[in-house]
Amino acid sequence: MSKIEISSRFQPEAIEDKWRKAWEEGKYFKANPDSGLPVFSIVIPPPNVTDILHLGHALNNTLQDVLVRYKRMNGFETEWLPGYDHAGIATQVVVEKQLSREGTNRHKLGREKFLERVWEWKERNGNNIVNQLKMMGCSCDWERTRFTMDDQLSSAVLEVFVHLYNKGLIYRGKYIVNWCPRCHTSLSDDELERNEKNGHLWHIRYKIKGSDETLVIATTRPETMLGDTAIAVNPRDDRYKRHLGKSAILPLMDRELPIIADDYVDMEFGTGALKVTPAHDPNDFEIGERHELERLNILNTDGSINENGGKFAGLDRYDARKKVVSELEKKGYLEKIEDYVVPVSECYRCHTEIEPYLSEQWFVKMSALAKPATEAVENGTVRFIPEHWSKTYLHWMYNIRDWCISRQLWWGHRIPVYYCDSCGKEIVSREPVEKCPGCESDSIRQDEDVLDTWFSSWLWPFSTFGWPEKTKELQAFYPTNSLFTANEIIFLWVARMVMAGYEFLGKPPFNHVLIHGTVRDSKGVKMSKSLGNGIDPLEIINDYGTDALRATLLLLTPEGQDPFISKKSFEIGRNFANKIWNASRLVMMNLDNFKLADQGSEPTPSEIPDKWILSRFAQTTKYARECFDNFRFNTAAKAIYDFFWRDFCDWYLEMVKPRVYTDGGGKPDDNARFILFYILNGSYRLLHPYMPIVTEELFQLLFKAVGNKPPKPSLTITPWLDVPGSFINTELEKQMRFIQDLVGAIRNIRSEMNVPPGKNADVVIKPSDENAAGWINGCADYVRLLAKVGSMDIDENAARPMQSATAVIKGAEIYVPLAGLIDIDLEKNRLQKEIERLTQLLGKSDKKLVNDDFVKKAPEEVINKEKEKNQDYRERLDKLNKNLEEIVGW
Repeated sequence: MSKIEISSRFQPEAIEDKWRKAWEEGKYFKANPDSGLPVFSIVIPPPNVTDILHLGHALNNTLQDVLVRYKRMNGFETEWLPGYDHAGIATQVVVEKQLSREGTNRHKLGREKFLERVWEWKERNGNNIVNQLKMMGCSCDWERTRFTMDDQLSSAVLEVFVHLYNKGLIYRGKYIVNWCPRCHTSLSDDELERNEKNGHLWHIRYKIKGSDETLVIATTRPETMLGDTAIAVNPRDDRYKRHLGKSAILPLMDRELPIIADDYVDMEFGTGALKVTPAHDPNDFEIGERHELERLNILNTDGSINENGGKFAGLDRYDARKKVVSELEKKGYLEKIEDYVVPVSECYRCHTEIEPYLSEQWFVKMSALAKPATEAVENGTVRFIPEHWSKTYLHWMYNIRDWCISRQLWWGHRIPVYYCDSCGKEIVSREPVEKCPGCESDSIRQDEDVLDTWFSSWLWPFSTFGWPEKTKELQAFYPTNSLFTANEIIFLWVARMVMAGYEFLGKPPFNHVLIHGTVRDSKGVKMSKSLGNGIDPLEIINDYGTDALRATLLLLTPEGQDPFISKKSFEIGRNFANKIWNASRLVMMNLDNFKLADQGSEPTPSEIPDKWILSRFAQTTKYARECFDNFRFNTAAKAIYDFFWRDFCDWYLEMVKPRVYTDGGGKPDDNARFILFYILNGSYRLLHPYMPIVTEELFQLLFKAVGNKPPKPSLTITPWLDVPGSFINTELEKQMRFIQDLVGAIRNIRSEMNVPPGKNADVVIKPSDENAAGWINGCADYVRLLAKVGSMDIDENAARPMQSATAVIKGAEIYVPLAGLIDIDLEKNRLQKEIERLTQLLGKSDKKLVNDDFVKKAPEEVINKEKEKNQDYRERLDKLNKNLEEIVGW
């Protein structure tokens, strides 16, 4: 018996907590800024503190962890800094909903008490996020966990605000902003979700003053006419030139509106005349600036009509729309209504339709900040993977607009601006202001607003390391190396971080930006809580294990593409973990009395299978390294998966069995056992970045099985194994591909002809490749073993024997005489019955698929399943008919 106890099946729940705890206690993930080693650093994209992590987080963090573990095993001082984001509006909305369920709201609580509730939420959820990351196997530097509202990160925010304000890049002004009536705050353009909905185009008559003529103007928002202050036409539009300089009368409000000329007006849209509402449309605002028009705000912050709306005051904006349209119709001002598809923008958190709204806000001038960040991508200093995302980045940068950074919220970094109510002085300060430096009054109040969440997030790559202080961590770990993120925040976050890096440290925050796919369900729909199609990664971990979660995500996510995933998908990772465990157990149970000390540092293969498997192993490790170094994690995962499952388990283990598994008789071949040890030891290192827990457990057990201590106390810090290139033998690999094809073809014949498993088949092989005969003779014993072959006749002039099944592979034709192997009459009857059964099933399926009721009424997944069954019946019938034809021909 082997010297170790190893469970007969892989039970992830029995070992996961053990290794998470051991890694943390061993401080293997803690980076030392003074180590002198080459540094590899990453900062985690901080998840919002609003909720539990979803499958997208699992993919993002697994990708990061794969690279971090790979770099750690390759001798780098690896710093992977974890943390989470306060997520201003998102968190405030969540807590406000919680308060609503309790029958109260933030205004009843007051600012201080409300913020206490949010901090409670943050403590609970922040800890949950860290625990979830640990459950996913992430190898973060946990002692450096950061939060965007930590004291030190908050001081960085203050420093940046003051710096930009003093530089003239932060200013306050009244401009049109995106306003959420539900959240009562402004939003940046990038915080909107844009959709389309079916709406209308209302055509309204505006009477020309002192005339019976009217101008007809089309609008999708008739309620905003209450705030009209002009009518604009294109100066080149001959239809309206005679009206320029005149006035029109605003229906329902009886206000005079000047008729002005402006190049912005599209002569082809609607009637070519435009109602100008400077306080409620960004383009109208610009027209108003050019023509010095009044800005008449008709909305309250909750989206209801204010006192400027006359008799419509107090109505909700949508009720006001109905009422305005009704009044226009009643008074003869409504010419017609057309159906129209209307673009709408919604708050990205509460999904309320936003209103363009004139409001005093704080802004950052972005054009100067954007210049070095644009050049960094243009000249390749910052590189996107896949490269095409750089075009998206640059498109935004070339069209950059000033950033509205103030939010009318309570949760977040409060704007460090103070106002003196005595003399009106505006003071910007890093420290709280209690006395006016101008008039020395203590009548001081701080700006009520907070900063946009992204105003702290854009500092994340350096504020987390202690900036603005010149810390050892900042010096060692900034700039970071790579960023992993999703495409929807390229501008919201990635671009702003690059701008901040250049502005405050003179360097980009990272050199590589890997944009990964978006996790979708099996139908290709993006996973979301609202659709109910999301998958909880913790549920997957409980059902299948951490390694199964990670391996599945990486195997099913091609570089730069969206993975389509269902719960069943995770059987892929679970099955692979089981395969690794079972193959390892098989080897370890047969390492009795094997002494590693008697072997050299590397195997010396003599048998063809030994040379072949070491060649494949060397090729795989070399290829995997190339993939890792070029961010091709899915490609590397597939290559390692194929090597371990197909080459090692399906082929080499089967070929080496007679030399190793002696069942108590004879002496096992120690050379073969060393090769098995060598490949398992190296495979665990290859697989460790993807499947850290099962590989750590087996790595420890493997060395215990041979009575040795591992080279390092943990696989996490054990060097990556580079298999010598001298093992690579492409000719031998070509030979083995031929042997595999040969064995596969014989196995297929046995299966299709229903040859009993216990019977050996005689085989005649007619080689057509000049090397084939030599290849077969060199591996004859292995062909007999793997394909259950009795006699094997190799003859380039061979004729097809009577009553034989045949197969053709590249380089040879194969004949398997079936007389004596099967009862031919019995097999003929079996095939005929099976063909009859499948023909009936196919007929029923065909009728279903041409039935209009079924096709129109059945759910799409039911129809697709029926199509798959139909195709399966056809393929099986085709094979059975070919087999029957072959037998009948005898």
